[in-house]
Amino acid sequence: MSASSTPPPYYLKGSPLTVRLNSVIGWLARHGVSLMGSAELSVRGRKSGKMQRVPVNPYAHTSDAGEQDQYLVSARGHSQWVRNMRVAGGGELRVGRKVREFTVVEVPDAEKLPLLRGYLERWGWEVNQYFKGVTAKSSDAEILAAAPDHPVFRITVKGAKERGH
Repeated sequence: MSASSTPPPYYLKGSPLTVRLNSVIGWLARHGVSLMGSAELSVRGRKSGKMQRVPVNPYAHTSDAGEQDQYLVSARGHSQWVRNMRVAGGGELRVGRKVREFTVVEVPDAEKLPLLRGYLERWGWEVNQYFKGVTAKSSDAEILAAAPDHPVFRITVKGAKERGH
């Protein structure tokens, strides 16, 4: 690698077992069963134009000012859904017939500390292995060092609709 080239962005691809498990969790969410707050994310593919589906763990965070926002955190890094989201600017979250359309704003690395710490407190049991040793109990500096590897999007819901399967 030459001095001018940079390594590719962090992305940890799922094992065949994880991919299968994710398809089951997505199927459950699509049919109204949310495991610990999971939902199915649909985002338009940046190349195919087709809706791509993946299970996610939306994270609700209350700011110091008392305002609550929802976020999507990519534990696995710069995944395909992240790359699609950057182009699409939004998508849909589904649990059963409840579908919430949303737009997103990507959160700058410098603002991720309380979001990543809270996400790891809530979902660490499931995602710690993707954070290369960083946990909710890690120092602020360690979490901030991991921030570039884990894209975070603030969700603004357009509205909730009921849809058939």
